Formats: sequence, C-alpha cells, structure tokens
Amino acid sequence: MVEVTVTPRSSLADRPVQLKVRGLSPSQLVTLRASLTDERGDCFQSRTFFRADGAGEVDPGHHAALGGSYTGIWPMGPFWFLQPDTLFRRLVKRDVAGSPFLVRLEVFDGLSMVTNPQEQPLASCEAERWYVGPGVQRVPIHEGRVRGALFLPP
Repeated sequence: MVEVTVTPRSSLADRPVQLKVRGLSPSQLVTLRASLTDERGDCFQSRTFFRADGAGEVDPGHHAALGGSYTGIWPMGPFWFLQPDTLFRRLVKRDVAGSPFLVRLEVFDGLSMVTNPQEQPLASCEAERWYVGPGVQRVPIHEGRVRGALFLPP
C-alpha cells in the first residue's frame, strides 16, 4: 500500500518538514504533486518526477527530482516551487493568524504533467502551513502614515 507522509503534519510555514513516499515498487516512476488554493480561490501547484529507490521509497531530501517543477535534491522543493495555475498571480497569505494554508500532496503513477479528473492518486495527505505560532498576539499599528502589525510572542 502506497502512502505519502509529511512530518510534522502541522507546522509554521518557515519550518522544514520531512516528506516521504513509501510502498512503491523499486525503481517505479512517480509524479509528486503539491497543491493549494489561496484565500482568493487561486490554485498553485508543483509537479515533480521521481524514481523510487530499491526499497520503494521517495524522499525529496535524499532523492533527486528528475524533472517537472524542479530538478535535483530539494527537501522542501514541492512547497518552494508552487506556481500559479493562472499567470501573474502571487501566493499571498492575508489572514496570517486565523487559518493555515492547506497543502495537498498526491502521488501519481508514472510521469504526469496534467491530471485528468478521473485519475486517482496512489496516495495523498494534507499539510498545514501556519504563519503565526500558537499564542502569538497581533497588534495593528496606525501611527501617522505608518501602517503595519506587531506580533508579540506569548
């Protein structure tokens, strides 16, 4: 049984996570897709091609991506190389304290540039990427022409 895991599943957006795919056939070619929908409804995704090792595992921190959104060894590559589906869109988090970005990670058999609606992933999971830690207080700043926010630790 194929599974994709993110450890930890919930983390701050600037913290590294460990991403692993297990249960593949040795040397199997797969596509790892990371995707999210921002607060405006714009979709962002990365697609990366990997060849499973002899144990049937893929780890972007130890196995080089063969192509797609990037090549080489990038432990956080699926997250760092998210691109908008619509040109000229930027990934911006407006509600930094209220909700995380939910990044969906899916593994598909073979090399897949486009996913058909009928195509089912071999495995999937979701990762929460928060921008403000628990207990952090956000204080709006309005002083003259200066606008901003002060984030105070617990």
